[in-house]
Amino acid sequence: MSGESNTETNSNDNQSAAGSHGREFDVVVYGATGFVGEITARYLADHAPIGTKVALAGRNESKLTQVRERLPLRARDWPLIVADSNSPAALDAMVARTQVVCTTVGPYLKYGEALVVAAATAGTDYVDLTGEVPFVRYSIDKAHDTAVASGSRIVHSCGFDSVPSDITTYALYKKVAEDGAGEMTDTTLVVKSMRGGLSGGTIDSMRVIADEAKNSQARRLMLNPQALSGGPGEVPRVSLSDEPSDLSIINAKKVDPSLSGTLAPFFMAAHNTRIVRRSNALLDNAYGSNFHYAETMNVGGVPALSTLAAGAVAVGTGAFMGAMSFGPTRRLLDRVLPKPGDGPSEKSRNSGYFVVETFTRTTTGRRYRSQMRAQGDPGYKATAVMLAESALALALDRDRLPARTGVLTTAAAMGDALIDRLRDAGFTIDATELG
Repeated sequence: MSGESNTETNSNDNQSAAGSHGREFDVVVYGATGFVGEITARYLADHAPIGTKVALAGRNESKLTQVRERLPLRARDWPLIVADSNSPAALDAMVARTQVVCTTVGPYLKYGEALVVAAATAGTDYVDLTGEVPFVRYSIDKAHDTAVASGSRIVHSCGFDSVPSDITTYALYKKVAEDGAGEMTDTTLVVKSMRGGLSGGTIDSMRVIADEAKNSQARRLMLNPQALSGGPGEVPRVSLSDEPSDLSIINAKKVDPSLSGTLAPFFMAAHNTRIVRRSNALLDNAYGSNFHYAETMNVGGVPALSTLAAGAVAVGTGAFMGAMSFGPTRRLLDRVLPKPGDGPSEKSRNSGYFVVETFTRTTTGRRYRSQMRAQGDPGYKATAVMLAESALALALDRDRLPARTGVLTTAAAMGDALIDRLRDAGFTIDATELG
């Protein structure tokens, strides 16, 4: 198909021609039979530019056929690729056929290692939904140099973990630089409001992380605030006190005078913060020489009540991970928590939403806020949009992407191109100076 000339464009007036990269496909959705995989495939069927070459992949051809039959008519001629995560040869063959592999097959520590190496070796771009620090560290150590040599972009955490965190911080950086306002210093994301649930896949990743944490070496890695900031084999040795705690209870006015009450820890901070710090490292510390980053969650503006709520969230977060690590309570939780492949109804997914705001102070004393808001359950519908648009940015917007290759982040790999795509998809993303 490399000889075909496809000239349809998207709403960004994208001039990249599908198929012009010499691969059979622009995007392969790997894990299309999973809950989020099917939602992602449906989004592509509804919104990818005409002429975009998409294939569905997984380990079971019968299930892939059933998924394809449930998708819009446009997807009925999408090819199916059978590839098991335990078959390196099948993965090698799959990634060699596509410009971008978009994978929802997790937990990634269990199922993702061979695929990320295969993509890096083949010069194939890669996006996933991992929220697993040890997996990203593995990817850096095992695949970064290979990806640089082959011209591959390996981009992790392209869903609710960690696009809002990464892109709102990047948007702040762009605005501060545009205004000549100095460098960013203390920067804090606040989950202002959200409606939605954790996916079964996210819960399964938490199970794997809890098991990993029993190993002292893995535990030290996950506690390191700069665990993902170094290159292959380079994990900076830093003190926990060098960055805000992932379980901090923070006076909201210390984040910004416009806020009130007490802010609780955000349960995905331990992953998101490290992705944002990796972006800063990949951008040659452009955010600032004294840049520090934390994540929190709004639990109300009344000081006394929000303080109690924030304390309860902090205790509950720690207790939950402890329960996941302890056999008897783990078995009890497994009975009630969502299973991989489970998810809410379409009505529930559509009624969800999220609003996050990220605040920073600069070295010149100026204050800024960026915001991202979107309709759709953060862990399902909104995540599928973010993942699919990340894949399309890599496949179709290549003339707009930075020249960086290797194991990257959404900000470092796509930046402005992804912001434009998400805005066109209905997301609100902005950055403003505060008075």
